Amino acid sequence: MATLTRPTLSKATCLWLAVVFLTALWLGGLHWFTRSIIDIRPPDAKPADAVVVLTGGSNRLNTGFKLLDDKMGKKLFISGVARGVEVRELFEQWKEEDDTSLDCCVVLGFEAEDTIGNARETIAWLRKEGYNSIFLVTANYHMRRAMLDFSTLSPDLAITPWPVQPAGLDMQDWWRDPAYRSLILREYFKYLATVVWSLLA
Repeated sequence: MATLTRPTLSKATCLWLAVVFLTALWLGGLHWFTRSIIDIRPPDAKPADAVVVLTGGSNRLNTGFKLLDDKMGKKLFISGVARGVEVRELFEQWKEEDDTSLDCCVVLGFEAEDTIGNARETIAWLRKEGYNSIFLVTANYHMRRAMLDFSTLSPDLAITPWPVQPAGLDMQDWWRDPAYRSLILREYFKYLATVVWSLLA
């Protein structure tokens, strides 16, 4: 009676299949990441304890000040501000008229140099204030990573994302522009690294 033998694959074939699988997985993840950015929309939500803006892109400060002006938070915390920048200077970027009514409610954070630094700086301030809920304002492409950093460091914090569309960025055709292609791919790699970090944290 003939003995059946299990077919075996060569090491080269196994390696090739592994490369194909990982490439497909990476591309699938990239497709989900870019589609999820398009699907992010500002919510129709109730006021939170605070509005938090992560500096570093266009339209973020305007959005944060507008949310504060609409009383969607008791205070506005701006994380990652360059040293020497005062509330007045930031406020004047948003409004030209002489209105100081929001000065008392705007707090600047100067320590953060990256997204995880934004999260640490902001969470420390929130705990000091006794706040438990925020609107998080940052660029739409940056929101996934920022949310992950914040939720990893403070799982009980209620975070409502308020993504901002950067001027000039078209997420439908991001891959056509070399600058935006580099931006999105770089952000995707950073997001994957943050996912790994959050699983190990």
